Amino acid sequence: MKNILPVLIIALFIFSFKTSVSADSDLDIIEKRVFETLEKPEVDDAEIASLLRTFTSDGKWPGINYEDVSRTGFEHRNHSGNMVTLARAYQKKDSKYYKSAEVKSTISAALKTWVDNDYICDNWWHNQIGTPNNLVTLMVLAGDELPEELVKKAQPIIGRANISAGGARPGGDRIKIAGIEAKNMLFLGNREKFDEVIKVIEGEIKHVEWIGNDYGFGFRRIVGGFDNRSAEGRGIQYDNSFHHRTDGVNNTLSYGLGYADAFVEWAVYTNGTKYAFSEEKLEELINYFLDGICKTCVFGKYPDPGAKNRSISREGTLKPYSATTAENLLKTTDYRKKELQEIVNIRNKGIKPTLSHATFFWDSEHFSFQRPDWFTSVRMYSTRVYNMEWPYNSEGLLNHHRGDGVNHVSLTGDEYFDIWPVYDYLKIPGTTVMQKPELPSENEVQKLGETDFVGAVTDGIYGAAAFDFKSPHDPLIARKAWFFFDNEYVCLGTGISCRNNDFPVFTTLNQCLLRDDVTVSANDISSVVERGKNKFENVDWIFQDGVGYVFPKSTIVNIKNEAATGSWWKINKQSDSPKDQMSLDVFSLWLDHGKRPSNETYEYIIVPATTIGKLERNVSKNNIEILVNTAEIQSVKNKELQICQVVFYKAGELDISNNLKLVSEHPGIVMLKMEGDKVSKITVADPNRELDNYHLSISQKIANPGEYLDATWNAKENLTNITIRLPRKNYRGASVSIKL
Repeated sequence: MKNILPVLIIALFIFSFKTSVSADSDLDIIEKRVFETLEKPEVDDAEIASLLRTFTSDGKWPGINYEDVSRTGFEHRNHSGNMVTLARAYQKKDSKYYKSAEVKSTISAALKTWVDNDYICDNWWHNQIGTPNNLVTLMVLAGDELPEELVKKAQPIIGRANISAGGARPGGDRIKIAGIEAKNMLFLGNREKFDEVIKVIEGEIKHVEWIGNDYGFGFRRIVGGFDNRSAEGRGIQYDNSFHHRTDGVNNTLSYGLGYADAFVEWAVYTNGTKYAFSEEKLEELINYFLDGICKTCVFGKYPDPGAKNRSISREGTLKPYSATTAENLLKTTDYRKKELQEIVNIRNKGIKPTLSHATFFWDSEHFSFQRPDWFTSVRMYSTRVYNMEWPYNSEGLLNHHRGDGVNHVSLTGDEYFDIWPVYDYLKIPGTTVMQKPELPSENEVQKLGETDFVGAVTDGIYGAAAFDFKSPHDPLIARKAWFFFDNEYVCLGTGISCRNNDFPVFTTLNQCLLRDDVTVSANDISSVVERGKNKFENVDWIFQDGVGYVFPKSTIVNIKNEAATGSWWKINKQSDSPKDQMSLDVFSLWLDHGKRPSNETYEYIIVPATTIGKLERNVSKNNIEILVNTAEIQSVKNKELQICQVVFYKAGELDISNNLKLVSEHPGIVMLKMEGDKVSKITVADPNRELDNYHLSISQKIANPGEYLDATWNAKENLTNITIRLPRKNYRGASVSIKL
């Protein structure tokens, strides 16, 4: 035993030494990767020359307001950004400023200005994320060559980004802040703290859990801005949408992007080292990227304007996404490799997607629908979800109605690109809005929904969405539904009523960039209309920029196809927001329900990726049968696909054909796939989120109940009574499909 002990001690020492060396080696690998990534962006030597030439003797750049630290100002971000740009040039061998003494001294002088003044913004984000991120990037790129005293003084400023900071809320900005801190620990060589922060980053990829009871009534209803979920609702939802705050607003294409990219960044940095993230976490992230982010995008490439919030008021917010995130994910795992590669090819090569999907994000009341040639979506809100993001930092000042059933349609992804300064915010596609003289103040933008019945049914390929709409801004109500198929979708409205006698109520079919002549068919005679604002009677269909608008019954419509003017400053009061007036050609199409409407209705079919020839042949009109459009039931049947979709706002029954009856014992949405008069698949959903089981009946014998279905034949009524078990807890609001 005495002889063995020394051997064990020596072996333990060797193991410990090797482990330490291995960890140090891994840190070297990670540090090198971080440096190469931060140094990689291209440098424009002309820009560097300008930064050097304009830098003043007092350590500042002209054109930056160093006095304004307000939420709408803080141009100091340009100062810290300039330091990073100079540091990249200093490290790039292909730049003529590589290792330039002038660049180095300018960086030092600019950093001295910053640490001497320690600029603090009224917006916490700059203090805990924006500024620390720029300064830590500067440290990684050039910190070792800067005066030690300046580096030391910069540390408390960088240190405001730490996992205990106020902004590092779980499910919120925690992962971004942790990433900044991890880079700083690499720069400082603090391995122990780096280990701790990396564990925090990996642990942040998780879904937001429902932590309340599972009783149906009031499920996840927001009270006072909070709902009953872990992290107060922040983070990745079980439907793969993303919430940044406690308001239930869909932030997938804003904060949700940064959230994913922050994790992907460190997944790549740590790949192949002892710090590599687990396959389980990588799979969670990829599911969120493909099924959340990409399915909220037009073709997985362009931002869906319906999913954007206040960022819609920023120039270029709808520009296409790069393939970087998907490319980086491919470096870390083979999980869903083919799908990731397709996103890369869509974003890099412009190929069409092969994926067709109908996706409902039940935690965010957002529905998206894609075919290879077109994409559309519907944005709604309920007692569980606020209508829109608050207009923080004076952005998105006119967004009051951008959640009211907004329904954009895209063939290219750029139909709405930078249209927002000239937009009429009372005529938003898909919405029914009272046309008041002006919108309320920006403090009235965000409102909680006032109805429970909001949701959608989908089998992943087809679907229908329904919105029991009660405007929180106006004395207006309506029941609105959308029914989605391969070549068209149907929009129905009913019960449109408004108590205001001063202003008319409009339903807008579209408002987008005018890219084509507008052709109108009335009384079966088609013609190109002149530019301007006009009303047309007895309209059968309208065509503009590849999209047809078809009316099952001849309808009076209003069209505006002319230049519109406005400015970014009107919708965004950030200090750098352009104030110049601009003009764009805009196409608007709407229905006028008049003043004080009572139980008004509308019916129209949108046919994307079509031609005038197809519209003239009435292809979609002949294929679609609107069964009913009342305040109790809205239903559409697609004859070619043999699909019937039904919205029951209350218990009721519907004759789908002479030989097929459907009965619902409570409110809900039902989709039937048929083979003749026989139902082959049933898909159901509960928009109220209060049922454990869906009870319905059909006039057909069902002989094969499955795991989620019970069926009993009622010979007296000639009906099969069916019970379908619905999802619970994290999945309430999702659909269930049963093949018969």
